[in-house]
Amino acid sequence: MLGGFSFSALRSRAALPLPLAPPPRFLRGLPHPRAVFSSSSSSLPLPPPGMEAPYKFGPYKIDAREVFHATPLSYAMVNLRPLLPGHVLVCPKREVKRFADLSSDETSDLWVTAKEVGARLEQYHKASSLTFAIQDGPEAGQTVPHVHIHVIPRKKGDFEKNDEIYDAIDVKEKELKDKLDLDIERKDRSMEEMAHEANEYRALFS
Repeated sequence: MLGGFSFSALRSRAALPLPLAPPPRFLRGLPHPRAVFSSSSSSLPLPPPGMEAPYKFGPYKIDAREVFHATPLSYAMVNLRPLLPGHVLVCPKREVKRFADLSSDETSDLWVTAKEVGARLEQYHKASSLTFAIQDGPEAGQTVPHVHIHVIPRKKGDFEKNDEIYDAIDVKEKELKDKLDLDIERKDRSMEEMAHEANEYRALFS
């Protein structure tokens, strides 16, 4: 994944200065997420009617402007820190920690939604393949206790070794946990950037 996706439990950790380390080898040379979408307008696009209410991602509130597609049971949002252009998250609307806790209807809807989102983003980004990834539980790398599927359009050569994408997802999940805090403003992609990206993707479903 990933994007995006003001977040409390990490307040004390986030307040401590952390030494900066160089990015892992497999992340070097990737396009900076801010380069994927840009806008000269300072105004944020509004979510369409019916999608104004905030969404939940574990304990965190997600602004509806970050959500670009929703069904009765699932939603798709842009990523706070995408690995590659088009890296998004698809989540059940109900706050569910583990995959096995989803109902049959939620499971079906989640994967159908991921399939539809993936197909549209693969075409939009002129990609040739897709990675679908789910980390089910903390030992599997899940850092936000809410089931979510990483949907990532793929192109030839985007990673030196194809399976390094999974290591990169682990790194981004851990970075996400360090960055999210309920009481501080996010310092990654701006709301404007994410809202405009979501607006572009939303048009794919209209």
